[in-house]
Amino acid sequence: MLDIKLIRESPDIVRADLQKRGDEEKLQILEKIISDDTSWRQKVVEVDQLKAQRNKMAQEVGQLKKSGQDASSQIDEMQGLKAKIESQDIEAQQFREQIDKQLMLIPNILHESVPVGIDDSANEVIKTVGEPCLRHFELKSHGDIAESLGLADFDRATKVAGAGFNYLKGDLALLDMALVNYAVNFMVGKGYTPIEPPFMMRREPYEGVTDLGDFQDVMYKIEDEDLYLIATAEHPMAAMFMNEIIDEDDLPIKYVGFSPCFRKEIGAHGVDTRGLFRMHQFNKVEQFIFCKPEDSWKYHEELQKNTEEMFQALGLPYRVVNVCTGDIGNLAAKKYDIEVWFPRQDKYGEVTSCSNCTDYQARRLGIRSGKHGGKDKYVPHTLNNTAIATSRAMVAILENYQNSDGTVTVPEVLRPFMMGKELLE
Repeated sequence: MLDIKLIRESPDIVRADLQKRGDEEKLQILEKIISDDTSWRQKVVEVDQLKAQRNKMAQEVGQLKKSGQDASSQIDEMQGLKAKIESQDIEAQQFREQIDKQLMLIPNILHESVPVGIDDSANEVIKTVGEPCLRHFELKSHGDIAESLGLADFDRATKVAGAGFNYLKGDLALLDMALVNYAVNFMVGKGYTPIEPPFMMRREPYEGVTDLGDFQDVMYKIEDEDLYLIATAEHPMAAMFMNEIIDEDDLPIKYVGFSPCFRKEIGAHGVDTRGLFRMHQFNKVEQFIFCKPEDSWKYHEELQKNTEEMFQALGLPYRVVNVCTGDIGNLAAKKYDIEVWFPRQDKYGEVTSCSNCTDYQARRLGIRSGKHGGKDKYVPHTLNNTAIATSRAMVAILENYQNSDGTVTVPEVLRPFMMGKELLE
């Protein structure tokens, strides 16, 4: 969330940012925060004045008793002040709680380079890498290929768990694991610490990590438990240091996390709705960084470079887009998406998102940083980026490496993780 000092001292900055997003509802919330903050500060002043008055009267009572005089009227007045202080304290606390709830709804301040637009049509393509290959045969859907090769069973998965789940078999199961192992090995080679996080989280840390108002409808809640299945490894990695102080000497902290991801929503319908593209459960390798504020834009580019290198090695054509104001969400100050070419769909589709959340996420989580033993503390910055989400990467491989005989060539970089296999067959 934003620092209340920014809203208090420079409300026009926040207003202008919300206007870029075209979010009238959040503008109204901002005005309510400003009003409530004014009321809260007035209440605090009133309480302090009453407490000073009470303390002064306590001294008078002490002097009267010491001199043997009657202090009953002053004591009665002190009791009245005590009741008034308690009442005013409650009102101040109510204002404070309301402000904190509303602050959670105001999105991050956008970087000046974020393009302005109301939806993804305004996203700016900043780079295109690789040329889509022309096929001289009719492309099959990735689901048809997987089933024809005996590498997936969608019908039995639907029988067991419902739509949006699958059984991966044989070489396709190996391909899924190969993508995970390749991405983790690549990132460890870059100096990132591997993390296998909890696959469930309590509500309190989840509210710190993300806006549950936007996310709750797509998350799986464990019945009668204060637990949610995670939607991405980013979330438990971000929450690791909740309500802690990170020693500045330990920054940057660079993690690469692996987890299954669970989501109720499974995206928009496309050409091929049967298969791996629209999933309730999929595996993902995620990058995450805690760093000093002055370093976050450098690391934003580093995270993006890491993922691009992996997709270049996989030989998949892609483009990078700078996500616009209307498509970016609440947490990020700037976000890049990688969109891979899907020849069967004849379009680019999102496979990764690289976000600099600046101090917004860490402030929600109560994370601070500073020198060990020092008094000065600040809120560190957090960044995240997909390394590889295996389901969509497999769809891209099944489409881009498809052969006329119904087999699929394994990208060379993955073969060491598949016992040297060159074909899915």
